Amino acid sequence: MTEQVMAAIDGSHFSEGVCDYAAWASLALGAPLTFLHVVDNHPKTTETDLSGNIGFGAREQLLEELAQLDEKRGRIAQEQGRLMLKAAQERALAGGVSDPSTRQRNGTLVETLEELEDEMRLLVIGKRGKTAHKDSDHLGSNLERVVRSLHRPILMVPDTFHRPEKVMIAFDGSKTTRKGIEMLARSPLFRGIECHVVMVGADTADNQSQLAWALDALRAAEHKADGVIRAGEVEQVLRSYKQEHGIDMTVMGAYGHSRIRHLLLGSTTTSVLRGATIPVLLLR
Repeated sequence: MTEQVMAAIDGSHFSEGVCDYAAWASLALGAPLTFLHVVDNHPKTTETDLSGNIGFGAREQLLEELAQLDEKRGRIAQEQGRLMLKAAQERALAGGVSDPSTRQRNGTLVETLEELEDEMRLLVIGKRGKTAHKDSDHLGSNLERVVRSLHRPILMVPDTFHRPEKVMIAFDGSKTTRKGIEMLARSPLFRGIECHVVMVGADTADNQSQLAWALDALRAAEHKADGVIRAGEVEQVLRSYKQEHGIDMTVMGAYGHSRIRHLLLGSTTTSVLRGATIPVLLLR
């Protein structure tokens, strides 16, 4: 089975960003591109009591009309999904991707992604911002579950594409982030991109040694690489460094063994990702 770049689109204004970043990744990696749309036909959370003071026949008629309405809504959602996928496919073709494919599934986003995980080389998904449409809420509300559930790289993107030129990796010397350095060094996704390694912590001999290893690995792969060790709160340090150096993509380990681990656990996960204004590549 050929692993592919999989892009989850939902019709929100983030979908254009998802399309464009997915096309960029597909071309850079030389991997097939598949657009995925999930129609969530979940059951209603509340059931209207129609027994009241109306007659049995009227109640049965109302139930039948409600069932017909649900069926009609389902057909409309399927057709909207097909049109959405067709538009994404055409956009990727115009962007130079050859033969992008589309898939529409019924179910929930998280469960569908779990089922398709073995086919993924990279998942591209949009973030939910303050101006997101209600139709895209399931991406925002389920983003933490997606990060926790999947064991593939996840690229969370904003609504507008900017070709990455400077990438920052949050590095703590853990196994996950060392793998991240090795992946960044050899991946065609980052060819020609300037790499910045940021360690959050004390300027100790051990941290200096870890940073030197990371920079050596990147430079050996012919990357231009810089690195720093800064004390402070992880999120604030990364945000400041991004602004100072014009970083346009962040790479992080979704689960590490230091303060960076806590950045992507619990209730802070969604807030960190929602606060991002540039793509964030999460590694497992």
